[in-house]
Amino acid sequence: MNERTQEASTEPATVSEATPRRAIVALVLGLVSLGLSPILVRYGTSAPGLALAVWRTVFATALLAPIALPRIGPEVRRFTGRDWRLILGAGVFLGIHFIAWIESLYHTSVASASVLVTTSPLFIAVLGYLVLKERLTRRTVGAIVVAVLGAALIGWGDAADEAFPNAILGNGLALTASLLMAVYLLIGRAVRQHTSFLAYLFPLYATAAVTILIVALVQGTPLAQPWPILALCLAMAILPQLIGHGSFNYAVKYFPAALLGLLSLSEPVFAAGLAFVLFGEAPGPLAVVGIAVVLGSLAVVFAPRLRRAQRR
Repeated sequence: MNERTQEASTEPATVSEATPRRAIVALVLGLVSLGLSPILVRYGTSAPGLALAVWRTVFATALLAPIALPRIGPEVRRFTGRDWRLILGAGVFLGIHFIAWIESLYHTSVASASVLVTTSPLFIAVLGYLVLKERLTRRTVGAIVVAVLGAALIGWGDAADEAFPNAILGNGLALTASLLMAVYLLIGRAVRQHTSFLAYLFPLYATAAVTILIVALVQGTPLAQPWPILALCLAMAILPQLIGHGSFNYAVKYFPAALLGLLSLSEPVFAAGLAFVLFGEAPGPLAVVGIAVVLGSLAVVFAPRLRRAQRR
């Protein structure tokens, strides 16, 4: 699962006529908002990536505060030491995820970065097997192997792209961001068993913002940026971080989480199409094959989950 679908507590069997129109609107809005994330970053590359990450997460935390703080006080006061360690740990991993993800877009194409960062479900499967001793099906193992080959094809294809001479670094950062997302989601899975959404989300976002701010200050990153850059960061906070993730968390009440996972694979396709129109970015033939292979392997993982949800 990715971060848009992790909040599911129940999975409806099918999408029926009873599904409210607003849930469909929320789902479409979420997909579009999330697909805009790499485009907004690309427009802001005149500023350091760390500065973008700082202001995005600071704005998101500030916007969420008036909604969360009046509601979460009693629950937060009941948190145990273990709860705080898990939430703070997840926030640190999320902060580093944002750093790696945004920085990756400075070195590789929107298409490659967007596809590689979606591989977190495969990392979750591997980490679940190594850490939680969860069983891996042969289908999942096969999908992981195929996805690795697809990622190699993306790297090979991008290596010949003169527009991105450091594409290998960018692709590595995108994969690192995906791994960090998988770790943060696994921690979140444990915390959310007994914690409400806002009581988990607000300290998570606040911790991520503080983590990125500390890294930026240590590295001497200039945080004073012109208003167009700050406006882009505010758009990142509102669209992909709050509206995008929030819309998916709303839609998961009405749609199977596995269906949302499958639909989320359209995000990198949408982002790549926008990047082609706006920036003239066109992946090479090998990279296109690798992208298709990675997305296909992810679809193979989600498809049986959707069938199980429909049977239920």
